[in-house]
Amino acid sequence: MLQGRREAKKSYALFSSTFFFFFICFLSSSSAELTDKGVNFEVVALIGIKSSLTDPHGVLMNWDDTAVDPCSWNMITCSDGFVIRLEAPSQNLSGTLSSSIGNLTNLQTVLLQNNYITGNIPHEIGKLMKLKTLDLSTNNFTGQIPFTLSYSKNLQYLRVNNNSLTGTIPSSLANMTQLTFLDLSYNNLSGPVPRSLAKTFNVMGNSQICPTGTEKDCNGTQPKPMSITLNSSQNKSSDGGTKNRKIAVVFGVSLTCVCLLIIGFGFLLWWRRRHNKQVLFFDINEQNKEEMCLGNLRRFNFKELQSATSNFSSKNLVGKGGFGNVYKGCLHDGSIIAVKRLKDINNGGGEVQFQTELEMISLAVHRNLLRLYGFCTTSSERLLVYPYMSNGSVASRLKAKPVLDWGTRKRIALGAGRGLLYLHEQCDPKIIHRDVKAANILLDDYFEAVVGDFGLAKLLDHEESHVTTAVRGTVGHIAPEYLSTGQSSEKTDVFGFGILLLELITGLRALEFGKAANQRGAILDWVKKLQQEKKLEQIVDKDLKSNYDRIEVEEMVQVALLCTQYLPIHRPKMSEVVRMLEGDGLVEKWEASSQRAETNRSYSKPNEFSSSERYSDLTDDSSVLVQAMELSGPR
Repeated sequence: MLQGRREAKKSYALFSSTFFFFFICFLSSSSAELTDKGVNFEVVALIGIKSSLTDPHGVLMNWDDTAVDPCSWNMITCSDGFVIRLEAPSQNLSGTLSSSIGNLTNLQTVLLQNNYITGNIPHEIGKLMKLKTLDLSTNNFTGQIPFTLSYSKNLQYLRVNNNSLTGTIPSSLANMTQLTFLDLSYNNLSGPVPRSLAKTFNVMGNSQICPTGTEKDCNGTQPKPMSITLNSSQNKSSDGGTKNRKIAVVFGVSLTCVCLLIIGFGFLLWWRRRHNKQVLFFDINEQNKEEMCLGNLRRFNFKELQSATSNFSSKNLVGKGGFGNVYKGCLHDGSIIAVKRLKDINNGGGEVQFQTELEMISLAVHRNLLRLYGFCTTSSERLLVYPYMSNGSVASRLKAKPVLDWGTRKRIALGAGRGLLYLHEQCDPKIIHRDVKAANILLDDYFEAVVGDFGLAKLLDHEESHVTTAVRGTVGHIAPEYLSTGQSSEKTDVFGFGILLLELITGLRALEFGKAANQRGAILDWVKKLQQEKKLEQIVDKDLKSNYDRIEVEEMVQVALLCTQYLPIHRPKMSEVVRMLEGDGLVEKWEASSQRAETNRSYSKPNEFSSSERYSDLTDDSSVLVQAMELSGPR
C-alpha cells in the first residue's frame, strides 16, 4: 500500500510539472501579443500610426488606445484576431507614416493611396513578412525607396508612383520573385534600372531615368501577356501552359507553327507597348475561393449583392442611366455601397461599358475620381460596385433643398477640375472622359466632387491629339467639333467642364432656357449675352439670393466662357483651368480672348455668322436636340 502511495505521488508530481510547463508556454504565447502593461501590441502600433497622421475627416476617430483589440476599428480588417488589412485611401490624411507599422507583423494589405502623407517610407515596412499588397501612390513621400522592402518576400503588388522619392532604385527589388506589379513612375528617381524587376513595372516620369519617356527600360511586361478573363473557369494556370509546351515538344511542333507563334507574340508585345496599358492580375492561388482579386478589386458573389440591395428593390434605386440602374446596398460588414447593374449584356452595350470602366478605373486612381470597390460577373449579369455617394450628383443637388451655398459650388468646381486634370495630364496613357456633365459629378459625405461614369471614356497616347468615333454623350454638353466631326480630345472635356461651371453658377440645366430674360437657345448663349451686357445678377442662381461674392462669380463665368470657345485650340488645358479657378492667370487669358474676338469681328463679313452663332443653331429650341437626350451608337 505504501508503494502504491509513492507511485501515486510520483504520478501527481509528473502531472503537476507537465501542467505547469504547458501553462507557462501558454502564458508565454499569449503575452507575445501584449506589452508589459498587458496592452495589445497591434493596438499600440496602430495608435502610433494614428498619432503621426492628421485626420481632417475623423475617419480614425474610433481608434481607441484603451481597446482590447482593434478589429472593430474603421479601415481595419482582421483574421483570427490579427490585423491583416489597413485601408485608408483618399481620406485627405496628412502627416507622416509611423515606423510602428512594422509591428503589425500579420499585415497582408496596406492601401494608403491618394492622401497627403509626407516624410520617408519607413524602413520597418520590411518587417512585414506576410505583406502582399502595398499601395502608397499619389502622396508626398520623399527620401529613398527603402531597400528593406525586399525582405517582404511575399510582396506581389507595389505602387509608390506619383510621390517625390529620390535616389536609386534598390537593386534588391530584382530579387523579389513574387513581385508581379511594380509602379515607380512620376518620382525623382535616378538610374540604373535593375535588370530584372517585376513582371510588369513602370518607371516613366522619372526624368533622370526616362528623360524622353521612350527609353526601352521605362516599362515592361511579363514575357507572355495575361488576358483579362472575368470567368474563373476560363483562366488557365501557368503550369498548364508549361505542360502544353512540353506536349507540343514531344509531338514535334512544326517550324512553321513556331514562326507564327513568334510573330504573333511580337505583334502583341508591340501592341502592348504602343498602348502602354497596365496589366490586371487575377490571384491564381485564390481561384477556388468565392472571392477573387483583380489588382485591388474584389470579386463579389451575385447573391451577396442581391442580398445587399434587397433583391435590387425599387426602394433602393438611386439612379438610372443609358446602360443600367444604380442601387444603394449594405454589405454584411455594414459598408454602404452603390451597385451599378448593367443591362443589354447580350447585345454588347453593357459588356463594353463594363470592360471600359474596369480598364479606366484600374488606370486612374485619384481622390477626385470615383473608386471601384469590385465587380460581379455571371453568365447573364455584369455589376460594378462603388462606394455610396451620400449626397448624390451635382445635377440632383442643384435642384434640392437646402440650396448649395456658393463656397460649396466653388469647391465642387475645383475638385472636378482636378479630377479631369489627372485624367488628361497626369495619367499615362491619358484618358478622355467624353461625358462631362453635372449628372456625372458625384458628391461624397463632405460634398467633395468625384468624377464618375467612365463608360464612354477613351485612352490616348500623349502623342495623339484626338480620337474619332461615333458621337456619344449628352447634347448640350458636347463640343461643336465633336458633334460635327466625331473627333474628341481633351478639349472636348474642357468644353463639357465649362458647361458644368455654368450649371453651378446658374442652377439651370444645360439646355434650360433663360426664362427670366425671355431668351431662346442653350445656356451658353444666354450667359454670354448677359455677361456682355454686364447683367451678372441675372446669371446667378436665384436660390443663392445675395449670398455670393460678385467678383468670384464674374471670374468663374469668364473661366466657363474660355472653356467653351468654339475652336478647341483656343480653349485652355485643364491645368490652366485649375490654376484660373485657384486665382492665377485668368486676367491674361481673358484679355487675350477678348482681343482675339475683337479682331475676328473686325475681319468678318456683315452677313457672316460668328462661330458661337453657328453653334447656337445646333441647340436652338426648335431643334430636335432641345431635349437633353443620350446619343447612342458605336463607340
